[in-house]
Amino acid sequence: MEALVLTGTNKLEVKSIEKPEVKPNEVLIHTAFAGICGTDHALYAGLPGSADAVPPIVLGHENSGVVAEIGSSVTNVKVGDRVTVDPNIYCGQCKYCRTGRPELCENLSAVGVTRNGGFEEYFTAPASVVYQIPDNVSLKSAAVVEPISCAVHGIKLLKVTPYQKALVIGDGFMGELFVQILQAYGIHQVDLAGIVPEKLAMNKEKFGVKNTYNTKDGDKIPEGEYDVVIEAVGLPQTQEAAIEASARGAQVLMFGVGGPDAKFQMNTYEVFQKQLTIQGSFINPNSFEDSLALLSSGKLNVEDLMSHELDYKTVEDFVNGKLGVVSKAVVKVGGEEA
Repeated sequence: MEALVLTGTNKLEVKSIEKPEVKPNEVLIHTAFAGICGTDHALYAGLPGSADAVPPIVLGHENSGVVAEIGSSVTNVKVGDRVTVDPNIYCGQCKYCRTGRPELCENLSAVGVTRNGGFEEYFTAPASVVYQIPDNVSLKSAAVVEPISCAVHGIKLLKVTPYQKALVIGDGFMGELFVQILQAYGIHQVDLAGIVPEKLAMNKEKFGVKNTYNTKDGDKIPEGEYDVVIEAVGLPQTQEAAIEASARGAQVLMFGVGGPDAKFQMNTYEVFQKQLTIQGSFINPNSFEDSLALLSSGKLNVEDLMSHELDYKTVEDFVNGKLGVVSKAVVKVGGEEA
């Protein structure tokens, strides 16, 4: 079968590989779509993702498809089911898993990171991380349940109530997801800061954003205004802006992934005086069911955020930045007919 294989740092090759064998607790999935994101950028460049990827490896940790075969002990899905896959596989034995914090697992493995993922015609995953897709959700939308679930996990770490005003900093795909999900969780006003005029306008017109700030054009984010601030960029200047935008008693979610050695400055007295909560967020434990429910309910529209549908040959152009402004790209493998 055909697969897009990471064969080394900054090197992807289309290769013919063997279809994987199915273990008793595993599911073989005919890939429909596979999302591509910042983690794939990092792995392509030789940096760690949720775990370290060792080439040769087939990337693709955001996936949807159709069950082609099940192992002898699998009972939660059957052949022909439309499914999506949570890539993260926890050991269940380390102190973090045993104390209700599996996202911090010391022995984390992941589909598309430490084992072959969705940039191939067929891939396997443990049945425990395979989820059926509601009938009214397309396979294309279901391919991005993993990033949705990461945002949902971040919001679950906060205390959100309707009276709050929220600011999302970052108009990339994750920032745009947060705009919709915060409203789905009941927050009455969500504002968005970013650098792409078309994205800012679309989120105001389609997705209920009240105020937008184009920081590239010099718009100033109001200081001390917001009860919830989501930083979805990962740069020191946006992290500092998130702190500055926070009101008394605010919660600041540092969701954007910074560089391994990046640092930002903050006024520590302000943290004390405002009684701020500054929260990190890593991956997506126990968030797939909520994410699928958001898609099925119609409260979350992801296909309008998808700007590029790629094939194997154009993935490398994407990770090399040759496709210009990309909101969200998915790789079509088998498509809706998988």
